[in-house]
Amino acid sequence: MAKVTLTFDNGPDPQATSLVLDCLARHGVKSTFFVLGQNVSTPSGLDLARRASGEGHWIGNHTWSHAGRLGEMTAEAALEEFDRTEEVLSWIDQCVQPIRLFRPRGGAGRMGRGLLHPAVVDRLTLGGYTCVLWNSVPGDFRDPDGWMDRALADCRTREWSLVVLHDISNGAMLHLDSFLSKLREEGHSFTQYFPLDCTPIVSGKVVQALDEFC
Repeated sequence: MAKVTLTFDNGPDPQATSLVLDCLARHGVKSTFFVLGQNVSTPSGLDLARRASGEGHWIGNHTWSHAGRLGEMTAEAALEEFDRTEEVLSWIDQCVQPIRLFRPRGGAGRMGRGLLHPAVVDRLTLGGYTCVLWNSVPGDFRDPDGWMDRALADCRTREWSLVVLHDISNGAMLHLDSFLSKLREEGHSFTQYFPLDCTPIVSGKVVQALDEFC
């Protein structure tokens, strides 16, 4: 039986995030929301992030503005993207959410050099963060109606898929209910945890070589 971890990037969004949370609740699935600091800094965004946390989902830092790949920025700019978001997430109760989470911007799922900045890696290791990457990016952000088939294909071809979806207002999450139902029908199980090959840094410890990312 294959495992699936669902994550949602680039929110919170007033419409899409509420829809996603309602759908996850109906299916009894816990996920992680990798949020943009600039979105959480608004009253409505903060309310949605707090709602997600209160319903058992984890919240992770996905940079302040999603402006670019960290390794292509100056150290000062990369740290600002990380630190500003941490400030607006300071309310997260570490007793409720046991791990501090960060996901860099890839750019349509791109890995490789430039994904991380050494200055941000230092922040992650010193702060005990887990860096979460991915192994399935079905492209819901650019193909709101066709992403589900690619996501299902990914989940059928590996033992544990870490799927990146986006709680943004492009209509893609209108298919989330069908996606979750199909996964259940096919016998997949859901977990909130992450496959080890997608976490190069775990609780502040570098567990994979970072040369290809920095």
